[in-house]
Amino acid sequence: MSQKTAAGKVINEYSGTKIRANTGYRVFTICNYVFLTLLGFATFYPFWYVFIASLNTGRDFMRGGVWLYPRAFTLENYGLAFQDKQIFTSLQISVFITITGVVVGLLLTALVAYAMCVKTLPGRQAFNFFWYFTTIFGGGMIPYYMVLRTLGLNSTIWLYVLPSFYSFYNFILLRTNFAGVPYELRESAQIDGANDLSIFIHVYLPVSKPILATVALFIGVGKWNDWFTGAYYQSKTSLFPAATLLQKILAEATATQSIKEGQESAREAMNTYTSQSLQMAFVMILTMPIVIVYPFLQKYFVKGALVGSVKG
Repeated sequence: MSQKTAAGKVINEYSGTKIRANTGYRVFTICNYVFLTLLGFATFYPFWYVFIASLNTGRDFMRGGVWLYPRAFTLENYGLAFQDKQIFTSLQISVFITITGVVVGLLLTALVAYAMCVKTLPGRQAFNFFWYFTTIFGGGMIPYYMVLRTLGLNSTIWLYVLPSFYSFYNFILLRTNFAGVPYELRESAQIDGANDLSIFIHVYLPVSKPILATVALFIGVGKWNDWFTGAYYQSKTSLFPAATLLQKILAEATATQSIKEGQESAREAMNTYTSQSLQMAFVMILTMPIVIVYPFLQKYFVKGALVGSVKG
């Protein structure tokens, strides 16, 4: 009887501990879900607010109280925004510099990273130190502008492309990832007669898709959101990219009535749109392309960033 009693006591204690553990886990899970839900809402709501504001008439929006859905629905804001020809020009410029920057920048950075992970390359350590050393110091805005003006880049579209082909951070990610590729694959390809270019294309690139997609996303988002270069270094307003145009629009608090063509008076037009509602429409137009592209690369993003940071 004593043994059965002791065994029963142990079982009861174990059951009680398990129940408490399960209860604690459920409470922890519920708290996590609540916290993540609130965090997700706080992150998403500003974007949603801009979206519903762009679909609401300007005069009604100025009354306040528009929080979850457009109270006075209209597409007039988008119609007026697209009458501004500079929108299309800036979007074309942004698409060009983003695609060019991603393709050429990713290719050049990957080539340099592959070369730097080859242990037999003469002067490899010196090159690595040189590229690292150049990231420590900078000349500042004025010397940088003088260099761009001397090269004739401050009045061309290549201002957004040529100076930023290379990124040391992206180079580190790719080099670290390439260094984690088994060296036996390279040796096997060399035995089969493959040269370095073939090894790079057929061995290293196929096994590095996650980090390549991650770096491509870094470059693409950086190019698309770069308003600073156009605002401070570009001398032609006709060559402003979308981000610079958006920054310019948001900085101007006055209504841009010149984009409204028709016989309506300014007072009547204000019933449909205002400066603020137009700004919201511009924000949505200029941010939607990158929002649409991001989900297709998201599955590679976390995996690629972790692989590039941990391997080595």
